[in-house]
Amino acid sequence: MALISVRNFLKCGHSLADSIIFNSRSIVVSSNRNNTVAPSEKKPDTDAGKSEINPEIESLNKQIIELASQKDELLDKYKRALADGENLRNRLTKQISEAKIYGIQSFCKDLLDVADVLNKATETVPKEELNKNSHLKSLYEGLTMTEAQLMSVFKRHGLEQVNPIDEKFNPNFHEALFTQDVKDKESGTVVIVSKIGYKLHERVVRPALVGVAK
Repeated sequence: MALISVRNFLKCGHSLADSIIFNSRSIVVSSNRNNTVAPSEKKPDTDAGKSEINPEIESLNKQIIELASQKDELLDKYKRALADGENLRNRLTKQISEAKIYGIQSFCKDLLDVADVLNKATETVPKEELNKNSHLKSLYEGLTMTEAQLMSVFKRHGLEQVNPIDEKFNPNFHEALFTQDVKDKESGTVVIVSKIGYKLHERVVRPALVGVAK
């Protein structure tokens, strides 16, 4: 059995805390050290880090929710603004179109008095005197041609006469002055036109003044 001194044993890096077992053939060193990690080698405590991160995540989530809400609100306002702009554009387009069509309405209305005078003048000329008086005949023909030319101009610009004789009374285009009993006429039928009406592109400029059967 080989002997080894304690001094030499310590020189080999062993401490007294190690167990030394002697037998006839060898010396066995058994370490009694615990398999624990040194304090400096311990894993960091993550609980404290988690407690610090959680408030930050909650704050970020809150900001994300607020930004999403703001985004939805701005998107809704944007869509509403687009819709309002489109509605405004449509209204302006319609107004411009109507202004082009009905811009001459007041001018046409003023000319209706001229048409009424011409019509009255041609109606009052006695037809039996035309062949007897050449001057009267020429005047009548001139008035008739002027009236026809004026009606042609009216029609070219969309102004048309409303002469509803024997038609059903329509309050949108006619104005009833009186009613009377008329045989063989259905109730509500226009039997007399006291004054011819006019419409400009389906818009009434002047309603026809009529008498209606009871």
